[in-house]
Amino acid sequence: MARFIYTLAVFALLPWAILHLLWRAGKQPEYLRHWGERFGYFDAANVQDPSSPTIWLHAVSVGETRAAQPLVAALRERYPGHRILFTHMTPTGRATSEALFGDGVERIYLPYDTPWAMRRFLRHYKPRFGLIMETELWPNLIAACRHENVPLRLVNARLSQRSARRYAMFPALTREALHGLAAIGAQSADDATRLEALGAQNITVTGNIKFDITVPDEQIALGRKFRIGYGGRLVWLAASTREGEEALILDAWEKLGDGDTALLVIVPRHPQRFNEVARLATDRGFVVQRRSDDAAVASSTQVVIGDSMGEMFAYYASADIAFIGGSLLDFGSQNLIEAAACGTPVLIGPSTRNFAEVAREAVACDAALSIGNADDLVVQLNALLGNADRRRQMGEAGRVFAEHHRGATARTLELIGHLEYR
Repeated sequence: MARFIYTLAVFALLPWAILHLLWRAGKQPEYLRHWGERFGYFDAANVQDPSSPTIWLHAVSVGETRAAQPLVAALRERYPGHRILFTHMTPTGRATSEALFGDGVERIYLPYDTPWAMRRFLRHYKPRFGLIMETELWPNLIAACRHENVPLRLVNARLSQRSARRYAMFPALTREALHGLAAIGAQSADDATRLEALGAQNITVTGNIKFDITVPDEQIALGRKFRIGYGGRLVWLAASTREGEEALILDAWEKLGDGDTALLVIVPRHPQRFNEVARLATDRGFVVQRRSDDAAVASSTQVVIGDSMGEMFAYYASADIAFIGGSLLDFGSQNLIEAAACGTPVLIGPSTRNFAEVAREAVACDAALSIGNADDLVVQLNALLGNADRRRQMGEAGRVFAEHHRGATARTLELIGHLEYR
């Protein structure tokens, strides 16, 4: 009954979903593409090849897609001859998949969670098994997987206290969905405890796959190129910033008045905001360049806008200090692991619920410093910019921290087990 009521609600919201796509397309035209996939209609030419069985991974957006890199590499090694299908919900997730994996994987949008669309999806692609990255519980999708005998596992699962409270508002629906999963690999013991409290079973703490991401050599080389282009100045990076954060950062940086000696590089989380953030900096009187200019940074430039996709490791590798976006305002923070793996000292704000345990451990081992607001950010930043030994100490601590937590991919493969062919 709970899922029946949920399905009625999904059906009632479909007109709103269409309007939402149109509204988002105003800033990101990619939302106008591939609409058929969102309702369970796929390219007729893209049919299942019996000689190439399918492994399906769902990664809703950018963070989940990037986190899947080591898992994809491990799956290719274990299951040669299988094709890998990614499903996404956002154009940025889809673009990230294309940037990271190219033609080595297929990618579509996961349909909206109606029973008929999910059945069409599963019968069209016939996956041997499915893996949902992090925490995306779609009740009709899970029920359809059980009906079609497609084992579905939740991997790299995380569940914040806030998300747990939301799921707890619908206990019967949440419990049914969790019981429909073949297994769950949780990032931490805290995540496992919150999932168990909601009714989840068969949970293993596998760790965070993001620690297993290897910094690509070509990204390190690109970071060196960036560094040369910066002209020898100290560089601080505001990485994966979210709405409202850039204005606070720019205002605080302007107040400090250090824009002539150190270079600020801002990489917004969402590409549709590149132009907006460039205007914010220009309107405040900063001299601005953009990564897309593909030119050496002029000595007069104070702010660089990192308006590119798939180059975050290069930005980290080129920076002396990195502030992790999404943590200054109440967004729950973006991932700090990549910065630590690059040996870049980290500053992180008060909102860290999406990476709570990672943030606590990074601060505890001196790979990161916690800041309270934008003014505190630039004060701490200025102190670090003037202390090369402290930066080196934090950078090395970050590398050790990242290396210490590796191994989640291997544990996730154990959770997946061996394929059982139907």
